[in-house]
Amino acid sequence: MSFSQKTSIKTLNKRTLQKRRNYQIPFLAKAKAKVIRMSPLKVRRVLKQIEGCTYEEALILLRFLPYRACYPVAKVLKSAAANALSNQLVPKSYLVIEKAFVGPGPILKRMHPRSKGRGFPIKKRTSHITIILRSTFSRYENNLDGEFLPVSII
Repeated sequence: MSFSQKTSIKTLNKRTLQKRRNYQIPFLAKAKAKVIRMSPLKVRRVLKQIEGCTYEEALILLRFLPYRACYPVAKVLKSAAANALSNQLVPKSYLVIEKAFVGPGPILKRMHPRSKGRGFPIKKRTSHITIILRSTFSRYENNLDGEFLPVSII
């Protein structure tokens, strides 16, 4: 057989399937929310707690954490999961939060009047929230005999 031909799944032996399963490129799904009217410091406090969790665990955490930043973070998380489902057909139960970070957005500058005609600046900070989900879904699953079989995603 020449190298130009693709090998079929049936001709691959068990060891090759094992290698393909281990070196499989993970599916990544991403979602962003820009110009959220909340300080990045307050949003980062929530994102650090959910990073590394599964999708379901993160939703439960966000439901019961006492922070106002949980609502926009949950919204972005649900959007990333919907992107994974629609773009790559990965079920939500196989998703893990790989990265969750926040960056500073534009700052709204206001003036607060003080005594003797002075004005103190007020900085109303905004943030850009980004969540990247990784899939633990494998194209190759075990059968009852412990052999690896290809599984179609569709």
